[in-house]
Amino acid sequence: MQLVLRRVGSLAVLAVASVLAACGGGSGTEVAQAAVAPSAKALVYSVESREQPASAVQDVARLKDRSVRVAIAPARIALGPLDQSKDAAVESGGIGPRQIGTPRSVSQTSTASATLQQLQWTPTANGGRIAALSFSADGAHGIRLGVLVRKLPGSAVLRVYSQAKPSAVFEIAGQEVLQILERNQTAGDASDAGRTWWTPDTGGDEATLEIELPAGTPASAIDLSVPRLSHIYANLSLPTADEFEQAKINESDTCNLDSTCYDEYASQRNAVARMIFVRDDGKAYLCTGTLLNDRDGTGTPYFISANHCISTQTVASTLRTDWFYRSPSCNSRTLSSSTTARTGGATLLYATASSDTSFLRLNEAPPAGAVFAAWNANPQALGGALVGIHHPAGDLQKISFGNLASLSNCTSLSGTNFTCSGTSGNFYRVTWSQGTTEGGSSGSGIFSGGALVGTLYGGSAVCTNKASSDFYGRFDVAYNAAIKDWLSPATSASGRTAVYRFFNSSTGSHFFTASAGERDFVINTYPAFAYEGVAFYAYGGATAGQSAVYRFFNKSNGAHFYTIDAGERDFVRATYPSFEDEGPIWYAQTGAGNGSTAIYRFFNKSNGTHFYTISQGERDFVQATYPVYQYEGPVYYAWTAN
Repeated sequence: MQLVLRRVGSLAVLAVASVLAACGGGSGTEVAQAAVAPSAKALVYSVESREQPASAVQDVARLKDRSVRVAIAPARIALGPLDQSKDAAVESGGIGPRQIGTPRSVSQTSTASATLQQLQWTPTANGGRIAALSFSADGAHGIRLGVLVRKLPGSAVLRVYSQAKPSAVFEIAGQEVLQILERNQTAGDASDAGRTWWTPDTGGDEATLEIELPAGTPASAIDLSVPRLSHIYANLSLPTADEFEQAKINESDTCNLDSTCYDEYASQRNAVARMIFVRDDGKAYLCTGTLLNDRDGTGTPYFISANHCISTQTVASTLRTDWFYRSPSCNSRTLSSSTTARTGGATLLYATASSDTSFLRLNEAPPAGAVFAAWNANPQALGGALVGIHHPAGDLQKISFGNLASLSNCTSLSGTNFTCSGTSGNFYRVTWSQGTTEGGSSGSGIFSGGALVGTLYGGSAVCTNKASSDFYGRFDVAYNAAIKDWLSPATSASGRTAVYRFFNSSTGSHFFTASAGERDFVINTYPAFAYEGVAFYAYGGATAGQSAVYRFFNKSNGAHFYTIDAGERDFVRATYPSFEDEGPIWYAQTGAGNGSTAIYRFFNKSNGTHFYTISQGERDFVQATYPVYQYEGPVYYAWTAN
């Protein structure tokens, strides 16, 4: 309480202040809410599908239009043609994702000091600075930059775009990048790979990385480099009319069936996404995965694929998913206009080689119309009809029809080779009557009666040999081993909600809200508020074991103050009339536990505002870089995932 007493500043009132306070949803009147205790739930072994409604909260679009901004002249770094042979695609009889890209070293930005020498800083209107690096690689069909981050301010903004496409700029806040990398490190990866953020693919032979630093941050305070990039050598574009008869690197074999021709499987095909990811060595790959519903229909984006595709958190962080990646009409061989990409990566929840299962939670909500697939965790009967939906060779979505021939025990030999034998084990042996699978189909689901029952490990199925088999990891085995803890948890309670963060360049302070409506209102109304993405997760309603976090609006300086301490709340109410009480805005923990992470608080001695972060990296950066910020330690506990 004394902390607040001596730290409230008296600055000029901002014109934006009263309007922003009004949109906060708080009236100063405390609403009593009964705590909701978790209730016991029965374990289930099958669920029906559900469609993502148009009303579902979506993440803010990361693509911005650079054409309305002043162009920044980048330092240019040119790599010649790829001078090493492409890694061979996986042949039938093996396992493995389809490789589409290979790493290339970049000597000009291999270290932080070398990178700083390349950056040519330009002042910004708000007192910050901005610089850009342009990387080109002759012959590339796409480029993903491996940005090695050791120090970065949370309110920095990173942008990725192609000089040829100024209207499509991917934008991400530094605090989001820090969270991605901390997720890798929390999972045990302390290597440089765990500290590397892989940019989205620009879709051409050039990629520009733009870095904007907030006011008061010297260029010398950042520590990042781009020691390598992933050169995408596979042409993932689609055939134009004059290319219709030409073989393409991403075109699957001739016996594959267009899934768009089979509307009776519309629900299943809308649950399947093409996956693109980068491994620690910088090689890029394709696989296929499926969105899964949970028992309570929470809309949590659980996603299943193969362990041999993604088995670590560091790789999961690089994941891009392409939704509705198929033809708009039967056999049209053109791309549907509804195709949508999500580039936010995923959180790895469970991975095992025993059934070749990778179970993840996507970090971004799937688009409206995507389906959370039905699943069946009961053992399947031999001879039953099965349907596979997948992206062979990364091509437009295909469908295959077959039968469950037997159970099997599969063992990895070396590299992409494996052997399967016997009539029992953790895998289903499947034979196809129509269609097949290829590299890129790995991790895709098979469906029985419309419900997912397995994920593709590998096999020898090809168009020319229908007697060959494919092998699928049994979903029931993975479910009973671990996945049930997420898809059918023992208890359920009110779910966590995202808390969004903004940086107000007018006040130098941050604003947080758990309301997607308020988030969008601020984005559309107040250009001084730079959206920085999801800061953390908390509970949207009163829940057993959680306490209310209160928000105050300081009418004197236009900033907000947050506290979980009821005593501090009462002291502010009684002592500072300029602090307008906006009531409980989310619920969190006063102590550690339940998988929570500390929220750290700083006091800015120059303007009387406070700063909050869940990121240890950002905490350390602020302590090392900004002496005006006085560290106040953990103030409550929230979560880094929903």
